Amino acid sequence: MPTRILLADDHLVVREGLRSLLEAAGFKVVGEARDGREALKLARMLEPEVTVMDIGMPSLNGVDACRELLREVPEMRIIVLTVHGEDAYVIEALRSGARGYVLKTQAGSDLVRAIGEVTQGRIYLSPSVSSAVVQAFLAGSTSPADPLTPREREVLQLVAEGRSTKEVAGILGVSVKTAETHRTRLMTKLDIHHTAGLVHYAIRRGLIRV
Repeated sequence: MPTRILLADDHLVVREGLRSLLEAAGFKVVGEARDGREALKLARMLEPEVTVMDIGMPSLNGVDACRELLREVPEMRIIVLTVHGEDAYVIEALRSGARGYVLKTQAGSDLVRAIGEVTQGRIYLSPSVSSAVVQAFLAGSTSPADPLTPREREVLQLVAEGRSTKEVAGILGVSVKTAETHRTRLMTKLDIHHTAGLVHYAIRRGLIRV
């Protein structure tokens, strides 16, 4: 039976290209998600073996979606497919539990190979980032620890995307008071007391794109 794949990317043209590539390689694409939250919903419903996930997606970014998905389905194999080749992004993705990290600038055969590797229980990194990651780990050059809880990170991304407290509450399924409490706590932890500062922090952490 062909490996069942879920695609998560906020660009339709990218998803269409990936579907054509993977189906031509003999895989079965069972679903497509436009953001991290939709990816979680479809993964629960469709039970794919591998999820190919972009990092920079609205509502819930790929790294946090990866963490949440693996808490629910530890056996899931997740491959991050992104334009970001910087050490910090690679390390953060691996910390989140991703088993593969492929750059969109690489040939399509790189993703096909990554799927084969992760389904065999191995980790796959695009050749152009492998040495950078090894050097970063050896040099102790890891990204600073994030002081926020997963829920506070979700709130941060939504606020940075311009969502109101009421909208944040609706998306997360909590009360407006609870959403406001999360916002207050994350601002206190980060010692940031205005929305513009939260936006800059979210950009630095790769939670949103500019």
